[in-house]
Amino acid sequence: MNPIIYLEVSFSSVPEGFDEILTAELAEIGFDSFSEEEPLFLAYIPEADFNEMAVHQVVQKYPVLKDIIWSVTRMPYKNWNEVWESSYEPVLIAGRCYIRAPFHPTYPTPNPSPLREGRKPPSGGLGVASVIEIIIEPKMSFGTAHHETTALMIEALLEEELKGQHVLDMGCGTGVLAILAHKLGASTVVAIDNDTWAFENASENVLKNEAVSVHVIKGDVNAIPKELFDLILANINRNTLVEQISVYSEALQPGGRLILSGFYSEDLPDIKECAARHGLSFSASRKENNWTAAKFNR
Repeated sequence: MNPIIYLEVSFSSVPEGFDEILTAELAEIGFDSFSEEEPLFLAYIPEADFNEMAVHQVVQKYPVLKDIIWSVTRMPYKNWNEVWESSYEPVLIAGRCYIRAPFHPTYPTPNPSPLREGRKPPSGGLGVASVIEIIIEPKMSFGTAHHETTALMIEALLEEELKGQHVLDMGCGTGVLAILAHKLGASTVVAIDNDTWAFENASENVLKNEAVSVHVIKGDVNAIPKELFDLILANINRNTLVEQISVYSEALQPGGRLILSGFYSEDLPDIKECAARHGLSFSASRKENNWTAAKFNR
């Protein structure tokens, strides 16, 4: 297999607060990792996937980016996945869901210090047998529970009654939410992602966790099966959610639930308004570091 050569695209003069929108837009055209080194915003993409015109189109899409300056640097070869894995830590969410890589110890870990404990540990504590363990092979796919939005989605999912339910996970990334839905008793789970790397990673993780009820599909919103779901999960980005809420509503059973994340608290009114237009009533929300997850009912 030929080594993957990455390009580093450096953006300067990015307006304050616009980095997340830029991240979401660039992720749609193949960029898979991002960092900030003041005053620069850095984005990384395999050289074979880079399309200069697509980057120009992203920048031109937003008038506020008219003064942005960007440049491309070819990176020296590294095993980037190995580098990323070396800093990957296990995570414990809400005291109930332990997410680790195959090279991490099983729960309870002898060294709890790296764990992100979550904001709502159960009162009285839980025994080891009550903690759901998920193994995620870290291959840079979004959804390792280290990001606030994934953690918020996991917290919300842990509160759902899923026994015998039919679940859809849109933009599944590593498949962590789909696998958790399986472990919570869902009878069938459809997990969809349009990224080849995410599709392959999710498929691998489903096998590692023996999540036999999970079916992984490579595709976009058009790949949603023509059937109705009891619960739909979508942790994507604000613009994509607004575009696709109508499709989610049509794919829900009467009385079905929709849980969304990937947007800021200030975006919640727009998300709620869009959901209401498509027959979805707001139920609850939660936030962390200005990221928000919201639940709606049909």
